[in-house]
Amino acid sequence: MSQIEAEVSEPRRWVMFAILLVGAFLPPLDFFIVNVALPSIQGDLGTGSSAEQLVISSYATLYAVTLITGGRLGDLYGRGRMFFLGLLGFAAASLICGLAASPWVLILGRALQGVTAAVMAPQALASVQAIFPASERPLALSMYGAVFGLASVIGQALGGVLIAVDVLGMGWRAIFLVNLPIALLVIAFGVPLLKETRARHASKLDLVGTALSMLSLTALVVPLIEGREAGWPLWAWLSLAAAAVLAVVFWRYESQLHRAGGTPILAPAALKAPGLGRALLVALCFYAIGVFFLLFSMYMQGALRMTALQAGLIFLPFGAGFLLGPLSVPQLRRVLGGYVNPVGMALEVAGFLWLGWLVSVTPPALAPPLTSLAAILFLIGFGQGLALPTLMRMVTSRVAPAYSGMIAGITSATLQISTSLSVALIGGVFYTLLGDQTTAANITHAFTISVLCIAACLAVGAALSLTLARESTLASEVSGVRSS
Repeated sequence: MSQIEAEVSEPRRWVMFAILLVGAFLPPLDFFIVNVALPSIQGDLGTGSSAEQLVISSYATLYAVTLITGGRLGDLYGRGRMFFLGLLGFAAASLICGLAASPWVLILGRALQGVTAAVMAPQALASVQAIFPASERPLALSMYGAVFGLASVIGQALGGVLIAVDVLGMGWRAIFLVNLPIALLVIAFGVPLLKETRARHASKLDLVGTALSMLSLTALVVPLIEGREAGWPLWAWLSLAAAAVLAVVFWRYESQLHRAGGTPILAPAALKAPGLGRALLVALCFYAIGVFFLLFSMYMQGALRMTALQAGLIFLPFGAGFLLGPLSVPQLRRVLGGYVNPVGMALEVAGFLWLGWLVSVTPPALAPPLTSLAAILFLIGFGQGLALPTLMRMVTSRVAPAYSGMIAGITSATLQISTSLSVALIGGVFYTLLGDQTTAANITHAFTISVLCIAACLAVGAALSLTLARESTLASEVSGVRSS
């Protein structure tokens, strides 16, 4: 039993975790809520296509490249402290966005949102290992998965609702200003309740390693996000090549620092844990679904001529599935054991194949039957709801609690890179097939092929997850035989 488990009662542990879950909820919420608001922002601020892209990419890029650092800061200086500092910064950045009078002020606010979100987001996942005994961690991870996933769905729906209602005449600004009362309430009630946790024998932050990790991720993520929109110019390919070189330099520096007795931002020994590499590859395949929200919105609004509100609300069955999936994990583990994750990803594959078939057989410009569409979205959401918390457990359980912030940051960064890859590659397939003819038929065809690409990526992830589940099951059986 850890020190925090001994000092804090079970009800308070869950209250603490609920507070930290706000940090898992707000970052994906603010990533997806902007999707349906872009037309309103363009009409008000007169943003061009490049500025619109930066409104999304400035947030996504800085969020991705800062996550590992944010997780390690929690290990070293306290997860509660970093959570509240990140939340305060996120609220300030949201205020800048909400009051922005020009596109560049909005982009600046979004960049600050990305950095501060990366400081607060890993602390909830990192705290699972630190504050919960082993018996309570599966339920905690299920709650984390439900909150993390629902944020993306609620973001789509809430954005449409806030713009349609036009709260106090604020228009699109409400999607940012809504963060302020949430942050103030969490700070007011959370500061007295949250007990601090950090790694034992914490030392100073590895500043050189931090800089190298951020440079490596920037060189990777920026061309993935911006390259397709810019037509894959030379700088994008040079940046990807530089990312590989920087990653090698970073790894060698971290290894040397570890051998010298220092505290690297990425502990080489922890990253050599058996199966961790494959688990992270599963995470890399898992968020191929990230591009789906954007493409499905384009299909609904471009081919089916739905409003932003309709496009947002149609995701609700997905959200219902995503809520029930994580809550079903403890029960399904009794039946499926370690196979919950590959089964969840297999359900997603089945849902996307069904969606691709349904859209392809429906005449262009006509909406597929809403009952079938709702069933498909529920199936995909339920599958992802099963897979996400078990994926988090698959990754985080392989390292010691002292590195929980580090591995939480790595896991979150991997999922963010997965989203960027899906937008760059599968989004590239969509726009290549679409070409200049944005007719309903072309949008439908491009969307169908893109959905099949998402299914293929998830199938690869499910296969990798299956090998890990088999190894874990065999290891448990061997351990049981030895103990008997």
